[in-house]
Amino acid sequence: MSRYAPVNFPDVKLEGKFWHERLETVLTRTIPSQHRKLGEYGILDSLKLPNPPPPLRFPRHPNGFTVQVFWDSDVGKWIEAASYALAHRRDADIEANIEAAIDDLEKAQAPDGYLNCWYLGREPDKRWTNLRDNHEFYNAGHLLEGAVAYFRATGRRRFLDVMERYLDHIYARFGTGPGQTRGYDGHEEIELALMKLYYLTGDRKHLDFATYLINERGRQPPHYFDVERDLREGGDSKQRYVFGNYEYSQSHKPVREQDKVVGHAVRAMYLYTAMADLAAELGDPALKRACEVLWNDVMETKMYVTAGLGPSAHNEGFTHDFDLPNQTAYAETCASVALIFWAQRMLHLDLDGKYADILELAMFNGALSGLSRDGEHYFYANPLESDGTPTRWDWHTCPCCTMNVSRLVASVGGYFVSTSPDGVAFHLYGGISTQVDVAGTKVALREVSTYPWNGEIAIHVDPASPATFDLKLRIPGWSNGAKVSVNGQALDVAEAVNGYLTINRQWTNGDVVNLDLPMPPVRLYAHPGVIMDAGRVALKRGPLVYCLEEVDNPGGRVQRLKLPRTSQLRAETRADLFDGVVTLKAEALAINEADWNTLYRTTPPVDERATLTALPYYLWSNRGQGSMVVWVPESQQ
Repeated sequence: MSRYAPVNFPDVKLEGKFWHERLETVLTRTIPSQHRKLGEYGILDSLKLPNPPPPLRFPRHPNGFTVQVFWDSDVGKWIEAASYALAHRRDADIEANIEAAIDDLEKAQAPDGYLNCWYLGREPDKRWTNLRDNHEFYNAGHLLEGAVAYFRATGRRRFLDVMERYLDHIYARFGTGPGQTRGYDGHEEIELALMKLYYLTGDRKHLDFATYLINERGRQPPHYFDVERDLREGGDSKQRYVFGNYEYSQSHKPVREQDKVVGHAVRAMYLYTAMADLAAELGDPALKRACEVLWNDVMETKMYVTAGLGPSAHNEGFTHDFDLPNQTAYAETCASVALIFWAQRMLHLDLDGKYADILELAMFNGALSGLSRDGEHYFYANPLESDGTPTRWDWHTCPCCTMNVSRLVASVGGYFVSTSPDGVAFHLYGGISTQVDVAGTKVALREVSTYPWNGEIAIHVDPASPATFDLKLRIPGWSNGAKVSVNGQALDVAEAVNGYLTINRQWTNGDVVNLDLPMPPVRLYAHPGVIMDAGRVALKRGPLVYCLEEVDNPGGRVQRLKLPRTSQLRAETRADLFDGVVTLKAEALAINEADWNTLYRTTPPVDERATLTALPYYLWSNRGQGSMVVWVPESQQ
């Protein structure tokens, strides 16, 4: 397994325009506006355990469920994102808001350590009775991630102490020991949070409990959720589970036996992230193999071209192989963010560029599309085609995606570079600087580029003293004709292994590595099993997937456009659009609807010449309503 570990994001300075702009937007607009929304919707007040509790903001569904049971998790994610912001730049207001939330959580905590504001405030007699649906572990996991992030940013451990008291309560109640409950949560999350805490503290008990949760999941008979249901409802009252079976929560069989990705997409990605963490930490080959099998299933049959995951709104997740509808795509922002988590863990198992390729694809497309340019509007679902109806919203009844995308952007620097005792690996490009310890010396690294708009990259390597070590450069899977040189001397890119070119030499101050990644626009075609995309083509340049938006293609809905197979795609720099982007243009055909006055007719439509303009997908729906399409009909003309 790989010995490489990511450089912590506070140690990576984002200097390139693309990510610097996104980071500044999140720091100055997204995180403050999210805190305001948490207040407006009563989520922050819920931490105070008002007595009597106010009426529900979001009424119960017919099955008795309300999304308010997740409110603790929303606070935890906001604290995590805000803590990442503090790691970049201390802000007294943000810090005060975090401290106020911690005050309330500390006061709310029960004497025995239990901490869940829904149950403490509304149903204290029902604690630990419905992990299947109400997710006390899930809430605890996001609070724990917030506590770890705040400690790393400030060195203050009050919130961490609160959460460790809660964990002691959980560890005493759950497990395989005498008198313990062999339970786990319906929504995975705490598993990966526990791994973060273990990496921070080195305390084995956190690793052990994460291991227990992974090993216990799906064990049967009896199935834990059946046991819990019978205790909750009585042996003679077995209400049908709304999702029919336990594939929804990836608990239908033990994790090492799972070979198909099923159920709720975000839950699956969180589970696989923790599985990969444990496979690396424990050196568990069976767990590693399960991760690889599941990864291949996603890549070969279930992922949108944008790295979106989960076609169905019904289960917020997966259905069957090659089911990838465009206009009704769910492709939850959270799922792409979680795919990035999983991809990073898989990458550090083997340092295989195929994982970095997907990490990059999800980052630039499936995840970043969830956040507007102004930083205050969002997409929960990310369709690949629109009739103009969907619009970005300023909040959501279940606002998980809002903080998920902000915590990703605020910590994006942590995905660029990894180190080992004798090497440095670059996974992403975009203009960064950092200093690392490698081969017994400090090495200053500065990567200069305008990526993703251009593939001309320069890496300045400045060791404090001459040192011999590996410098590994990711050569993206989408690239063709990459060139690399060191101090002007060309290297053979064909020597790259698993997507990385290794340069081993004695490095001295002033060395410069140049990497040139040509970025011609290309057409992508879907597997024939994806019947929704038959006869259609998607456009891509470098790591960016493109789409057609009505605002750039006036004259009607973009679905009227067809791209001839013989048309040349042209990249065009637009300094006037979104502070500078690269669009794609091509000669196209457009169906003339002017003479169409009936629903059906016997004569074919008439095509007319048109010019097609495509925009990076992540930018769609930032200029008002209008139609959009990723997969464009291809004409043989």
